[in-house]
Amino acid sequence: MISTGIDIGSRTIKIVSIDSRDREILVSRRIETTFNPLEQATKLLDGIERDRLIATGYGRKLAQENFGGNSITEIQAHSIGARHVFSECQAILDIGGQDTKAISLDFRGKAQKFEMNDRCAAGTGKFLEFMATSFQVPIEQFGSFALGGAEGLKINSMCTVFAEAEATSLMARGSRPQDIAFALHLSVVKRSISMLRRISTTGPIVFSGGVARNPCITELVRREIRSEVLIPDDPDMIGALGAALYGLRDQH
Repeated sequence: MISTGIDIGSRTIKIVSIDSRDREILVSRRIETTFNPLEQATKLLDGIERDRLIATGYGRKLAQENFGGNSITEIQAHSIGARHVFSECQAILDIGGQDTKAISLDFRGKAQKFEMNDRCAAGTGKFLEFMATSFQVPIEQFGSFALGGAEGLKINSMCTVFAEAEATSLMARGSRPQDIAFALHLSVVKRSISMLRRISTTGPIVFSGGVARNPCITELVRREIRSEVLIPDDPDMIGALGAALYGLRDQH
C-alpha cells in the first residue's frame, strides 16, 4: 500500500509518498502555494500513485474535501515525522511561513504539550520575507546576508510594520544593514525560543520548517538552546512525512 501525505502550508505545498512494505520514500515534492492552493495541490498530486491520502497544514480541509482521504493536525503530523527521522528527539521547534510551533513529546513520541503562534506573522517566515524585501535582498540570501552582521543592535518590536520602522530608523542613524539584519534574525529566534521554554522541554530538539533552511536562524537557534539541536535534511517536509506515516499506522 502507498500512503501519501500532503501538507498545505501558507507558502509551499509538500507531498511525501511511502511504500508500506519497507517504508521507503517513493516521492518527495514541493510547490509554491500561490493564491490558488487547490490548483497547485492538484498539479502536485498529478500522476502520483496512492492508496491512501492524509492531509495536514492549514489547507488540510480543502484537500480532504477535494481529494478525499483523511486529515490530521499539524501538531500530530510534525510529532510523527520528527520522531521518525530522529528517534531520540524530545521536542520540536517548527518555524514555517505563517506560524511557529513548539511541541514537547512523551516517551511514545506523542505530543505532550504545545504552543502555537498562528494569529500573527511575527517571528515567522513571512516576517523574514517581508524584511528581506525591505532590505532589497532575496529571501534565499537573507540569512547569509545577516551572518555578515555583528551583535549589538536590538529590534524591540516583532510587529512587521513597527520592526520595519525600527530598521529604517537604525539605517538613518548609520547602522550597517548587515547588523540590522542580524538583529532582526536574533529577535525571531528569541521569540521562538521563549515559546519552546514555556513547554518545559529538554533536548534533543528537532528544528524543522522552511525557516530551518536559513543559516543565520539555525546558527542562532543552536547558540540559544543549550540542548542538542537536530535539523532534518529536508526540514520543511516533516509535516508531509508525518501525514504519510500516519496513513500507514491507520491501516484497518
